[in-house]
Amino acid sequence: MSDNKEIEKEIRKQQKFSMAGAIAQAGGGGMLKGASPIPRLDQAKNQLIDIIKKQCPDPSGALKSILGRRIKNSTPLIERHLDTPQSALIEILQNILESDGVLYEFVRQVDMRWGEMYQERPHFQQPGQTPHQDDEYTHESVKADLTTLLERVQQTL
Repeated sequence: MSDNKEIEKEIRKQQKFSMAGAIAQAGGGGMLKGASPIPRLDQAKNQLIDIIKKQCPDPSGALKSILGRRIKNSTPLIERHLDTPQSALIEILQNILESDGVLYEFVRQVDMRWGEMYQERPHFQQPGQTPHQDDEYTHESVKADLTTLLERVQQTL
């Protein structure tokens, strides 16, 4: 054995075992070297949620919350885009924006979330109906916010 190995062995004999020490030793030994302990899928989802938080115009937060929920429930889609997670977000946004029915249901979910967050009765806009004057999340406003977010994400690719 080399002198360094003998010294390390002697030092370890004198130290008390601790979980932190074991983790530090494993990390220094190469077990965790170069790799994140967070799975790539979770990293991608967190990256997309961070993009939404920073880039989506939404002062009340209900829209961001529902988009975050959509991200968390889009595992197969995000797995297909692990190298460029923004592509998955673009696909999600395009899916919502391309169909009035999908958009209307999405706005209904955002309205429900707003009601939960602020403990108030939400205003549900019906297709073809003029929105309530106090409705923060109308079909048009959500469509505009999602379009803005889509444009911002597309610029990052």
